[in-house]
Amino acid sequence: MADVTEPFDDFLPEALQRRSPAPLVDIGANLTHASFVHDLEAVLARARAANVTTLILTGTDREHAEQAVDLARRHPGLYATAGIHPHDASQWRGELERALRDLHRQPEVVAVGECGLDFNRNFSTPAEQERAFEAQLGLAAESGKPLFIHERDAGGRMRDILRAWRDDIGAAVIHCFTADRDTLYGYLDLDLHIGLTGWICDERRGHHLRELVSAIPLDRLMVETDCPYLLPRHLPAKLKGRRHEPALLPWIVREIAHWRGTDETDLARATTATARAFFRLADTEPAAKASHPAQEEE
Repeated sequence: MADVTEPFDDFLPEALQRRSPAPLVDIGANLTHASFVHDLEAVLARARAANVTTLILTGTDREHAEQAVDLARRHPGLYATAGIHPHDASQWRGELERALRDLHRQPEVVAVGECGLDFNRNFSTPAEQERAFEAQLGLAAESGKPLFIHERDAGGRMRDILRAWRDDIGAAVIHCFTADRDTLYGYLDLDLHIGLTGWICDERRGHHLRELVSAIPLDRLMVETDCPYLLPRHLPAKLKGRRHEPALLPWIVREIAHWRGTDETDLARATTATARAFFRLADTEPAAKASHPAQEEE
C-alpha cells in the first residue's frame, strides 16, 4: 500500500478537478488520519468545489471518534460516526462501551461504527471481533442510530449475526462493499444499505462489482471515498503521495453511473437523498448547529 502520510501538495492537478452535477454525500471519510493534519482546510475547500457538500467522518476507535466529533462541531456539513473497528476488538472493555455510549448521545454522531468483522487479517481474534460487534449492535439498538459496518471475508458469519439482531436494530450500511454476488444478495435480503468506493475503479480487484451495481436499489446505494485509502486507479492524472480525498468522489460516482447505465446527475441525486435519509441529516443538522453556535465559523 502506498504511504499516504507523506507531504501532499495543496492542490489537485487540473485534470482531476471535477465538479459533481449534483451535491454529494461522502459517507466514509477518514479525515482524522494523520495525512490530513497539515492541509485539512484545503481538503474541505476542494470538497466543496467538487460539490461534495456533506462528509461523514469515520470514527474507528474512541480517539478518532472524539476527533471526528470535534471537527464536526467546527465545520458545517461534517458529521461523525463512533465505534470500534474489528481490528481493535481485543480492546473492548466496559469503560470503552461507556465512552461510546456517551459519544452516541452527541448530536454530531449520526451512526454507530465503524464496527463489524474482518476475518482477512484477524488483528483481533474472530471471537473478540464477534463480542465487540454484538456489543455495538446493542448500543445501536439502545441509541436508535444506524450502523456503519465493516466486513471482509466474513460475509456468512456477518449475515448470521445481523439476522439474529434484525428486529432490534434499525438501518445499517455495509460500507466499502467488495464481496461477491451471493453476499450482496444476502445483505439486500436483510434490508441493508450498500456503500461503494473507488474499489469499482480497480481493474485488478474490483471488476466483479461492475456486474453487480445494477442489482443495488437506488434507495439502498450510497457512495464514499474511504479516504485517504482506496485512491481510484482510473484517474486521468497521477496524484503526488497517492492520498485519496473527498474532492475525488465525483470520479467514483461517474464510474458507478457508467456501469449502471444511468445518468450521472440522477445517480448523484439518488445517492445523496438515500444518505441524507439514512443518517437523518435533516433532523440532526439544526440540533448540531444550535449546540455550538459560536463554532460554525472558523
